[in-house]
Amino acid sequence: MTSEIRAEVGAELAPLRLAGISRTTLALFAGASGDHNPIHIDIDVAQSAGLSDVFAHGMLSMAYLGRILTNWVSPESIREYGVRFAAVTPVNSEPTARGRIVALDTVDGEERATLSLSVTLADGTVTLSGDAVVAL
Repeated sequence: MTSEIRAEVGAELAPLRLAGISRTTLALFAGASGDHNPIHIDIDVAQSAGLSDVFAHGMLSMAYLGRILTNWVSPESIREYGVRFAAVTPVNSEPTARGRIVALDTVDGEERATLSLSVTLADGTVTLSGDAVVAL
């Protein structure tokens, strides 16, 4: 499943540019994930917490990063995957998921790539950062 991206340090995966995250997206993700925390779907709850509006589930952004990986390699090739939640993703924002190869090595005869991952907003805010190791 490996795409046309050459496995070399510094190579970037094709960015995943997402359409605006709508209230419908949040409601559907809540249903699919079982995460019905009202701060993500009820504006009154969000405002009572001092926010101007609802915001996306962190795990939704993590899913987008997972998609950028599986656009490059098969899910069975993912050896490690971790993230750090850095900022909220506001409703209607248009995040972009990115990945860059930062290391190549061989472990037990298996070629692997280590990637640096991020989700950013149009204003440059990084909402999620992480890393992954995949078998090539």
